[in-house]
Amino acid sequence: MNQTGDDYFDSKEFHQLLEAYEAAVSAGEPVFMDTEELVDIADYYQYTYRKDKAEEAITLALSLSPGNCAPLTYRIHEALQQGNTQKAWQLLDKIIDKDEPDYIYDRAEILLCEGRTDEADEYLREVFRDVPEDEQPDFVVDVANIYNDYGQPERAMMWMAKTKHEDSNDFKELMARTLFEMGKYKESQKLFNELIDTDPFSTSYWNALASAQFMDEDYSEAIESSEYAIAIDPQDPQAFISKANGLFRLNNYEEALDYYRRYQEKVPEDEFALLYEGTCLINLQRIDEAILALEKALEIAPEDSPNVADIYQELAFAYGEKKDTDKALELLDKEETTDCDQVQLNLIKGHILLVADRLNEARKCFHRAVALSDTPKQTLLRVIVSFYDNRYLEGAYILFRKYLSHYEKKEHGNNTEGYAYMALCCYDKGMYKEFLDYLKIACQVNPRECLLALSHLFPENVKPEDYYQYIKDKLITKE
Repeated sequence: MNQTGDDYFDSKEFHQLLEAYEAAVSAGEPVFMDTEELVDIADYYQYTYRKDKAEEAITLALSLSPGNCAPLTYRIHEALQQGNTQKAWQLLDKIIDKDEPDYIYDRAEILLCEGRTDEADEYLREVFRDVPEDEQPDFVVDVANIYNDYGQPERAMMWMAKTKHEDSNDFKELMARTLFEMGKYKESQKLFNELIDTDPFSTSYWNALASAQFMDEDYSEAIESSEYAIAIDPQDPQAFISKANGLFRLNNYEEALDYYRRYQEKVPEDEFALLYEGTCLINLQRIDEAILALEKALEIAPEDSPNVADIYQELAFAYGEKKDTDKALELLDKEETTDCDQVQLNLIKGHILLVADRLNEARKCFHRAVALSDTPKQTLLRVIVSFYDNRYLEGAYILFRKYLSHYEKKEHGNNTEGYAYMALCCYDKGMYKEFLDYLKIACQVNPRECLLALSHLFPENVKPEDYYQYIKDKLITKE
C-alpha cells in the first residue's frame, strides 16, 4: 500500500482496517465493521482514484445503517459535485441525528452550492453561538475549510480570526491553503516550508508547496518540490501531475509528456492529463498521436467539464497542422455551441486559417477577436505572435514594430510586453544587432515573457533575466 500523504490513511491503524476489509471481501465473507469505518475505507478508495471500490464500501455502509450521518454525507457530497442540490436536500432529510457536526456542515454546503452564501453564514454563526468553548477551534477550522472548498477564502479568513490556533500544524496548513486561495502565493510558500521543516516526509506538504510555486510562476522550484514528493512516494499521482505541469511551462514537452502519462496510468479517468498529453504531442509535431489522445480525452470528459472547450481547441489545432482546415473549423463550430470564450475562439480560427494560407479570412477573425476583447493590447500581441508562428516573418516584424512604437508612446515607455517575441522574430530574420537590443529590454522588463518565447535558445540553468548577459559573456569569451 503506497503512502498517500494523509496521516490517517498512512497510519498502521488504518492499514490493518483496510487489510481486514479487503480480506473479507476477497473471501466473500461478511464484513464486521461499523459504518464510520466503512466510510473511511470508501474515502480512501475515492482518495486513491478507485471509484468502483469506493462505491462498494459506501453501499455496504448504507445498507447497515441507512440513517447514519457519515455515509449520507458521502452521498450528499456526490450530489453536490453533480450540482444536484435537490437530491442533496433529500439525503440530508434522511440523517437521523440532526445534532451531528456533519449534518450542520452538510446543510451549510448545500446552501453555498445554491449560492445562498449569506444564509449559510448566518446559519453557521447561529450554530457557533451554542458550540462549547473547547470545541470552537475545531468548528472554526471545519467552517474555514468549507469556505476554501467553495472558493471563498476571504470568508475563511474571517472565521479563522475567531480563534487562536497559530501553533498547530493543522491551523498553519489551513492558513497556508487559505493564502493560496487568495492568490498570496509567496506567503503560502513560507508557511508550507515551515510545515515541511516539521514533517519533511509529507508528500502533501511538498505537493502543496509545488502548487504555490507553480502559481507564482517559479516553475523550476515547483519541479524540484514535486521531485521531493516523488522521492518520498515514487507512485504519487499528484507529484506526477505537478512535475508535468512545471515541465510543460518550461517548454520541456518530451519529459512533461512522460509525467502526464505516468499520472494517467494512476488516474485514467482524468481528461486533464490526456488534454495536456495531446498538447505536448502537438508541440512535438507528433500530430496523429495528439489526435488520438485528445479524442480519448473528449470521450471520457464529463459534459460539464471545464476542459471540454480546451480539448476542442487543441483538436482543432492538430487538424489545422495536418492541413485539414475544414475538420478543424468544424470542431470549433461545435465548441461555439458551448459557453466558450469568443475572443479565444476567434484567435484560434484565425491561426488555423493562417496555417492554410487563407489570409483574408484569418484577418477577419483576428479583427473580431481584438474588437471583442476586454484586453485588446494583449489580444493584439497574440495575433502578431500567430503571424510569427506561421512564418509570416516580415509581416510579424512590421506588426511588432508598430505595436511596440504605439504602446511605448501611449504608455509613456512603461510597456513590458512584446519585446521578447520581437527579439525572437529578429533572431529568425538574422537581424542579430536588433535581436540583442530587444533581448536586453525584454530581460529587464519581462523575464517571464523571455522564458515563454526564448527558453529554447538557452541552456535550462540560465535564468530568463540573465539571457542577455549570457550572450554578452559568450561574445566576450569569443573575442
